[in-house]
Amino acid sequence: MRTQARNAHPRYGITALQRGLALLGLVGASQEALTASEIVSGSGLHASTVHRMLANLEYAGFLVRDERTHRYHLGPLCITLGRAALDRLDVRRICLPYLEEINRLTRESVHLTVRQGAQAVYVEKLEALEPLRIVSQVGASIPLHCTATGKVLLAFAGEEERAELLPQLSLHRATPRTIISLQQLQAELERVRRQRYALDLQENESHICCIAGGVWDHAGQVRAAFSITGPAARMTRQRLRELAPLVVKTSREISAVLGHTAAAAAPAPERRRLRA
Repeated sequence: MRTQARNAHPRYGITALQRGLALLGLVGASQEALTASEIVSGSGLHASTVHRMLANLEYAGFLVRDERTHRYHLGPLCITLGRAALDRLDVRRICLPYLEEINRLTRESVHLTVRQGAQAVYVEKLEALEPLRIVSQVGASIPLHCTATGKVLLAFAGEEERAELLPQLSLHRATPRTIISLQQLQAELERVRRQRYALDLQENESHICCIAGGVWDHAGQVRAAFSITGPAARMTRQRLRELAPLVVKTSREISAVLGHTAAAAAPAPERRRLRA
């Protein structure tokens, strides 16, 4: 297959650079390392040109040549640049279209939350489309132990990080349903890890229920959590069960965009018909 560099404006086009980037793309797109002759064939360039470019790309760290097989694969600099690009992705911007779709499907309030120390903070909110709405605002802090998004952020934090974080929690009783025992909280977090979603059954505010899922990045770190929130009269246990596949599926899709390969490979859960 022949690879051609994109046409650039004549004023700025640098042929050698475009060809070098095309070779880099050719190697990166291949599932296996390539020999120089395979790169020549795939690029359509003259062999001497390809050999010069390969030598320069290898010297700069963009490519690595296996001394035994003489095949080329992407080098450490490509990996570094790729990770840097993934790290700089705007999680809120990437999540927003998915949150808007959830908001449209469920007609309930949708929040996006990140952890700051021993609390979580709302960084996005989409209002419910129903007359009765939830009072919350972007920038507000919420506890970790008795909110659905907080439980997700706690449950999927690294083991060492979670061990340091749990003793810092006050575990105050916000409602009669709030978990205030560390042992019970740890059991709840284990359930969250097993289910891949968390529930808040009037634990932070009376008459308010939530279901939340996580957002993972390319390194397997939980970056954020999103929730569907509504009055307990609408967010019954039955409806929460119906929403769970949607939450898990959305979590997997957003995480895949952020480069989380485990999320991309996970099977899609069955989506049941949603009740408005």
